[in-house]
Amino acid sequence: MVTREEIENIALLSKLFVAEDELDGLTKEMDQMIAFADTINQATDAGEEFDNINGLQNAFREDEVVPSYPQSEILKNRDGGVDGFFYVAKHK
Repeated sequence: MVTREEIENIALLSKLFVAEDELDGLTKEMDQMIAFADTINQATDAGEEFDNINGLQNAFREDEVVPSYPQSEILKNRDGGVDGFFYVAKHK
């Protein structure tokens, strides 16, 4: 159980101001957080591995270089542009 004095000390070390009327609530919340952490610490990792529970294999294909359109073909229908690049208007 966390005491009011411990909360005050934590606040002092953290350079935080904690009002007197907040101490009881913070003490209760800190107790709940520590109880939750204790619950998590009791969990075990024994059991089945969960890495590949569906048996799926890598579905990605290999990268391959393919011909592309020339820059002039891609940019021929653009409105404006600078030095071979598209001009994109800034959104406000």
